[in-house]
Amino acid sequence: MPWWGWVLIVIGAYIVLTTLFDILQTRRTIVRNFPIVGRLRYLFESLGPPLRQYIVTSDLIERPFNRLQRTWAYRAAKGELNAMPFGTQLDLDAPGIIKFNPSAFPTYDVGASDEIAPIVLGPNRAQPYPVRHVANISGMSYGALSKNAILALSQGAKLAGGYLNTGEGGCSPYHFQGGGDLMFQLGPAKFGCRTPDGKFDPDKFAKLCENPQIKAIELKLSQGAKPGKGGVLPKEKITREISEIRGVPLGVDCHSPNRHAEVNDIDSLMEYIDRLRTLSGGKPVGFKAVLGGEEFIRDVARYIAEHDDGPDFITIDGAEGGTGAAPMSLADHMGISLQEALVITDNHLREAGARNKVLVIGSGRCITGAEVAIALGLGADLVHIARGFMFALGCIQALQCDTNHCPTGVATNNPWLVRGLVPGQKSQRVANYLSAIHHDVMMIARALGVTHPNEIERHHMSMIVEPGRRVALTEIYPTTMKAFHETRVIRRDKVGAA
Repeated sequence: MPWWGWVLIVIGAYIVLTTLFDILQTRRTIVRNFPIVGRLRYLFESLGPPLRQYIVTSDLIERPFNRLQRTWAYRAAKGELNAMPFGTQLDLDAPGIIKFNPSAFPTYDVGASDEIAPIVLGPNRAQPYPVRHVANISGMSYGALSKNAILALSQGAKLAGGYLNTGEGGCSPYHFQGGGDLMFQLGPAKFGCRTPDGKFDPDKFAKLCENPQIKAIELKLSQGAKPGKGGVLPKEKITREISEIRGVPLGVDCHSPNRHAEVNDIDSLMEYIDRLRTLSGGKPVGFKAVLGGEEFIRDVARYIAEHDDGPDFITIDGAEGGTGAAPMSLADHMGISLQEALVITDNHLREAGARNKVLVIGSGRCITGAEVAIALGLGADLVHIARGFMFALGCIQALQCDTNHCPTGVATNNPWLVRGLVPGQKSQRVANYLSAIHHDVMMIARALGVTHPNEIERHHMSMIVEPGRRVALTEIYPTTMKAFHETRVIRRDKVGAA
């Protein structure tokens, strides 16, 4: 046999053994699902930075999340040092950039703990829920995400001491199996507590809420990626198990209604919220909505100021929010961005004298600690993150969420692709990412001279409006004198209630 024959034999044996090893290993999903192509991907990824530096794209070009943002999330999930060499790549004079104003006398951090006084949902309810992380896992349904992804998220929430929003697809066995705290999201389709004809089943809801893992209920009115339209689960992603959990047929796209039939105005919304709270045994109940103006949230704020049966929290979803499948017309042109919506909400709650009666949760394209801290400073008390936790699971932004061909096993129900995502491996990355976000926010808070994330306010930040000109956010987003003197609730005064 010629020498090159032996070379081919050795190469062939190496490929076979390497492929077998890759299929059996559990650390890297892409390589587990696509042994040869996966290794090539990591090779090309390693060549990416020098190639992009000269002939392709910069680290700041890609959308919806650029490479710098994704790299931050990946490193945080792996527990790696998230330091930056050689200075920032951002153009610090670019209009729109928000910068923090460091204190001359920051909060001393030697020996300081990242543990904070709990931020309590429903402190005056029968079953208040103390939250110990400023950022938690936003609504992602089983069906939109794979069972292994949901299980890893729940396990990660348990490890880090956070909570997982179930998304509107109902509580699956995998949400519970991970052992993490849950915020149950009730969407217009009533998945998980619906009658055969799609109406709300109060008995099923009450039975579900008896589970101690369910800590709060979120009534979904609308979501950022598609305001005014219900959720969509393509028929390709509906398995028999999902069909049974949701109570929907196989082989047909699952379209949720775009609103709750029970809710027609502010009064009926509040009545429904109070009914859910009673059925749940006194657990905190809030609603999630996308703003299209100021009238709705102004009326909500006035109601909360005058009554005690209103929401315990309001989740404001920005128009930049993501989802597995959304009409371009709605995703691009409907709703208000998170930053502006948080300011509007905070202003009206303060103006009405209701700011200390309700929590505000912000949601929409926040995946780094700095972005979370900005949301807190603009009026949020907590932040929900979805896509950042998908990156922690291994998402590579392949933009295949709606096809059932997600290569990382995150947003697919293809059995072969799902098996590549090993919950026991990814749950620790979820926990690492959650803890890293919290640590970063605490680092920023100390740099601003405060001790609790809820003490970050607009006066701690400024915005670049044109090269060389920086304007305080209190000027860009002003408040009336009455609103200025109505402060946000001091969470530490509420700890005893929990």
